[in-house]
Amino acid sequence: MFTGIVQANCELISVREQEGLKTFEVKLPDNLTQGLVVGASVANNGVCLTATRVEHDRAFFDVMEETLKLTNLDSLRVNDKVNIERSLTFGSEIGGHIISGHIHTKAKVTEVSNTNSHFDLTLEVEPQWMNYIFYKGFVGVNGCSLTVGAVTTNSFKLHLIPETLNLTNLDQCKVGDELNIEIDSQTQAIVETVERVLAAKGFA
Repeated sequence: MFTGIVQANCELISVREQEGLKTFEVKLPDNLTQGLVVGASVANNGVCLTATRVEHDRAFFDVMEETLKLTNLDSLRVNDKVNIERSLTFGSEIGGHIISGHIHTKAKVTEVSNTNSHFDLTLEVEPQWMNYIFYKGFVGVNGCSLTVGAVTTNSFKLHLIPETLNLTNLDQCKVGDELNIEIDSQTQAIVETVERVLAAKGFA
């Protein structure tokens, strides 16, 4: 599990393509390599990946074909920046909200508003996922725990503070980009429970 508080925005050093998967080599800061061992879970743009090799300041991750299809990891190129978070440990502060690292869908950036006073992103997702996105609710975006600032029929808006922009790759977003989306599990459970109860009572 993860908290959605990105710990570093790290450089993708190399991408090795093999049959059915890609191997990513990511350069990590010293504080994230301490205690990192093979088999550890690390979120890359919100995707829970297993470290398959650790060498000095480099960590290697195998990304299977299915994961490449369902997330934006397939679009990453050498020198791109990746949002990194080590897995949650006992006693860790939860500054965001609990996320699993299992991506539900991708959102397309439809608008970027960048002025001296604010940086806003408008994201569009498939209609069925909007059932779980609410004004002031939580959503995981490229591994970041963010609060929804506005909601329409098939899109939602995020208001990003400078600290988030400094620590993540969201400041690089442009119209047409795709971002990994993880729905808040508690919100999903509540919505689906209510829908089942209403359906059972004939209100669906």
